[in-house]
Formats: sequence, structure tokens, C-alpha cells
Amino acid sequence: MTGAVRRIGVLERRARLGLRHHLTPAARAASVVEVAEDLVGLHGTDPASVFLAAAARMRQPEVGAIERAMYDERVLLRMLGMRRTMFVVPVELAPIVQAACTQAIAAAQRSLLLRLLDQSGITTSDTKRWLEEVEEATVKALAARGQALATELASDEPRLREQLQYAEGKSYAARQSVSTRVLLVLAAEGRIARGRPRGSWISGQYRWSLMESWLPRGMAEWSTGAAQAELVRRWLAAFGPGTVADLRWWTGLTAGQVKRALATVGAVEVDLDGTPGLVLADDLAPAAAAEPWVALLPALDPTVMGWTGRGWYLGEHGPTLFDRNGNAGPTVWWDGRIVGGWASRGNGEIAYRLLEDVGADGVAAVEAAAGRLADWLGTVRITPRFRTPLERELSA
Repeated sequence: MTGAVRRIGVLERRARLGLRHHLTPAARAASVVEVAEDLVGLHGTDPASVFLAAAARMRQPEVGAIERAMYDERVLLRMLGMRRTMFVVPVELAPIVQAACTQAIAAAQRSLLLRLLDQSGITTSDTKRWLEEVEEATVKALAARGQALATELASDEPRLREQLQYAEGKSYAARQSVSTRVLLVLAAEGRIARGRPRGSWISGQYRWSLMESWLPRGMAEWSTGAAQAELVRRWLAAFGPGTVADLRWWTGLTAGQVKRALATVGAVEVDLDGTPGLVLADDLAPAAAAEPWVALLPALDPTVMGWTGRGWYLGEHGPTLFDRNGNAGPTVWWDGRIVGGWASRGNGEIAYRLLEDVGADGVAAVEAAAGRLADWLGTVRITPRFRTPLERELSA
């Protein structure tokens, strides 16, 4: 790019966010797959957040439609991805995430499991061979059942019931079943996948299936470099402009990997009010102004967690709305910025608190949105996996 560096200010960044993340009324999506595609995956660590994040962006949000896409049509896949975080991604994106991030995670987790097996004294000779035998028996049992809970697989392969020991002799010592770690490694390597949970849509006790149930032909082959470049390109298209720090944090890639990916996609520099930012070369046109919009987004929402530099949409509300480990709680948005938080109460009420003045129109919009969310949830009560100060207070 030649000439002056394009400036993209806070208001324009907020306008882009509302439109590209399907949060303005005019930009609502037709399906959960469209949402997951355009946001480069939905955070899946908290099962409820997948549904709430999708519902906040869909024209006609229905739990059944989201479940069908995930478990019947199987066009969405739950997998470990960026930053060793669980995501729900379209199946076409899964091979890219696998090659860019998950393969390295799988290798590290396999090495960790082998060390834990040795330290726990579970095997007496060849630990690597023991693990391979257990894995093959587990996959065989899963193929015979079609789908199964971890407890069911452990009844077929008793070695899955063995207990791993963590920090033996320490005050924080703990034990974990071999099945938990074996299934994690098999999933990270792309051999098995998490399916429909036991219980309702807010349950995290998943049934397992062979990966062929989602991808009959297996995952498409991507080189690591090409996959990382494609992942960076998609992030810039959805979240750009952003900084190198944002990209490193969101992807979990190294500085060198991000630098090479940016060179491959041909990202160009922009001015974010004095901070160097990046966008795709064909994404310099001004964003159209959007009407004011309101949203109640769930804990770990992909928009809230999309950047590490959050001042332009979060302000000073981080300590109230995030836990100490950086996990976002439920947030209230008004016109492109976070203005408060919300919680689900036992009586079905959606309680919220505004942390700044949003004017009469904003207050009315938030109140209406809280009512709609309460109606949509019905008898379901939401408790985030990671509790934040304001959510705890409001839910009491």
C-alpha cells in the first residue's frame, strides 16, 4: 500500500463488529453454521455458550435447529483448537484448525499422558505400547457401539478405569481417570469426536463417535504453514482490524508463525488511533454505519474473546466482567460496546446491571432484550462454567 496509512477509529471498529458478527438487527444470520463460519468458530468450553452465542445472532434462533446442525446433520464439529480451547466449527474449517493448531496440541498431550502413566506406575514395561493398545481397543469398542459415553467405553476396555496421579504428596494432589486423557488425545489427533451430550443442551457429558461420522473421507490435508495463513486470513476478515498481539493471543501461535502467516495473506497496516493495526488488503473500504443495537452475549462469547486488546469495546469493566484467568462472563452490549453484565436467576428472571449511562433508549432496549432472552430460555437456567464477580452477585 502506498500513501498515508488508513485510519480506523473506535466508532468504525464498533460498526464493523456489529455487522460482521451478526449483532445488528439487519445482519442477523440464517443459521448457526453461518454464525460459526463468519466468527471462525464458536467457543465451546461452556456448552450453553454455543447455543446462546448462536441465538444472539440468528434471525430465528431455535435450540432444535442448533442441535440438528451439530448432532444430526453433523455440519458442525466440537474440537480443541486455538489456545487449546474448545471450539465448535463448521466441518470445512476443521482440517484448517487441525493443521494450524490442534496437531501440535495433540503431540504435547500425548507426551504428557505418557509421562503421567509412568509417574502413576500404571504400566510396568513399555508405556508407549501399552497406551497404543488401550487406544486401539477404545477405538474398536467405539466402532462397535457407534457412539458411547466414557463410562461405557471403560466397561469395554477396563484399562481406561486406571487412575492417573497428579502432584502426589502435595496439598494439591489429584487423581484423574485414564479414560479422560486417552479420549482427549484421540480427539485431538482427529480419530474421535464429541457428539450429543447426555442430558440437555447445557450438559457437558458428551457421547463419543468416530471422526468418520462427521468426516467420512477424513480431514483434508493442509500443510501447517498454509493452514496457519488461512486461519489468520479468516480472523482478519472477521475480527480485523486487529494487532499482532491480538492475533498471537487468539490463535495461540508463535510470533514467527504469525509473521509468516501475515506475509502470506498480504495483510496491510492501518492506524488504530496511534496503535499499528492490520487488515486484509481488500478490506480498506469504510464500514457502513449501523443503527444502535443491543445484545446480551454469553460467557466466553467469541466476540468478547476475539481480541486481547479490548479497551475499545470493554472500557474499564474488565475486573467486574472477567474472572482472574481472563474468562469473560455474560455481557450486555449497546451500540458496539460492553455496558454491563447479566445473569440467569433461579426464578427464570434475567437480571442485569448497567455499568455506564446508555440513555433512555439504551435502557429500554436492554430491558426488552432481557425479556426476550428469559422467554427463549424458558425453564432452563444458565450457570457459566467460569463465574465472574458480577454474574455471581446478580444470580443470587
